Amino acid sequence: MIDVLLCPGDVALAEWRAIYRGAAVRLDPAHAERVAESAAAVARILAKGDPVYGINTGFGKLASVRIGDDDLARLQRNIVLSHAAGVGAPAPVPVVRLMMALKLASLAQGASGVRPETVALLEAMLAQGLTPVVPAQGSVGASGDLAPLAHMAATMIGVGEIFADGVRMPASDALRQAGLSPVELGPKEGLALLNGTQFSCSLALAGLFEAERLFQSALVTGALSTEAARGSDTPFDPRIHDLRRHRGQIEVAATLRALMAGSPIRASHLEGDARVQDPYCLRCQPQVMGAALDVLRQAAATLEIEANGVSDNPLIFPDTDEALSGGNFHAEPVAFAADMIALAICEIGSIAERRIAMLVDPALSGLPAFLTPRPGLNSGFMIPQVTAAALVSENKQRATPASVDSIPTSANQEDHVSMAAHGARRLLDMTENAMAVIGIEWLAAAQGVDFHAPLASSEPLEAARACLRNEVPTLTDDRHFHPVMERANALIRSGALLAVVHDLPGVA
Repeated sequence: MIDVLLCPGDVALAEWRAIYRGAAVRLDPAHAERVAESAAAVARILAKGDPVYGINTGFGKLASVRIGDDDLARLQRNIVLSHAAGVGAPAPVPVVRLMMALKLASLAQGASGVRPETVALLEAMLAQGLTPVVPAQGSVGASGDLAPLAHMAATMIGVGEIFADGVRMPASDALRQAGLSPVELGPKEGLALLNGTQFSCSLALAGLFEAERLFQSALVTGALSTEAARGSDTPFDPRIHDLRRHRGQIEVAATLRALMAGSPIRASHLEGDARVQDPYCLRCQPQVMGAALDVLRQAAATLEIEANGVSDNPLIFPDTDEALSGGNFHAEPVAFAADMIALAICEIGSIAERRIAMLVDPALSGLPAFLTPRPGLNSGFMIPQVTAAALVSENKQRATPASVDSIPTSANQEDHVSMAAHGARRLLDMTENAMAVIGIEWLAAAQGVDFHAPLASSEPLEAARACLRNEVPTLTDDRHFHPVMERANALIRSGALLAVVHDLPGVA
């Protein structure tokens, strides 16, 4: 995997994806002049003696309290320590790394008033694999992701904990072992580090990237299920979808046609099959999966803009030596995007579960009951389908929009918040659930195709079936199902399934 050269304000979605997947990050050195100008502007603003929010005043409801020059450094340290008040399990390391990269790109645009040495420390921590321990709960997604980002900022001043090479240790020890020194925060720097949407955005991006893998995998298993049920490919005819005009629907139909092209099982469907129409779970895949793709792409567009923006407060404009206080920290765009992603994840899993249910029902699939050669003595896929149903039901509950909720904070100064952080935090769990459903479908669909031997499927679907069969043999008698399901899930999560099937549509 190549390194990502971070060009602040112009980072492609693919580069954020690469960082999430583990790519190293280097900051474009062209940023340095802008950062230095921004820090110098803060010094000039202070020299005027006027009260400026976050630089020489208190924060939030305490914005009217003026802070003396001798206490400015202490003010910034205090805001980091007091705001590092998160709870819950640590956010995943890939998510926190992505959050750090997002914050680095934001600060480097020269609108936050931080000094070059502060930016350099954050970049060095990323480069050396020092990942702050960030409790995942405690942000309401407005006034920035204050608590999570404060935990990140705390490690930069030598407080809190850091994961280094998989070992959790005090931040001061991790910095020292890496040859780094904690920074003493200057005016505005503490607020700049902990104000912004980078935690919510990193979680939403992580959910998007996992949802993209989920979507692509579900296209393959959906096509394989269609083969197993000897379903019709007429519903994928391009003339149908061109008339409706939705881009995602057109692309999904084309992908399903390509996945099944040249299949002997496809050809066998044309001979002697009395069915006129298949169930919706087969027939309406382009409409459902295409709509999910369109929604994911809209969320991706929003998140790409957000990831390249500056969302702390106040913002520094060196050309006029102004510090303008606004509300870019409000994460409503991220909250809406997260809700959209949640809906897509839920529907991808939901229609896949219906395909599993169809395959185990001999009246619908024409296959042996519960996909076992000896039903009765063997239960076959009876309970894996129940598990899939349970996971889909759980995702339905989690898909309830988070963005429609709000709760006042900071003594009603911050009276409308986005709930973006937990709206985005659920996405990784939801994709895990849905990927487990897709893993069950992969097992069930491959088993169904096995019953059609000696007929085979198409070249790409046979590659998908072989990928599974290299790890999991055909079910002949009941066996311990959990390890088999875990193996299928692991292959999907790792991208092994997608590695053998190409030209699948993505979110960007």
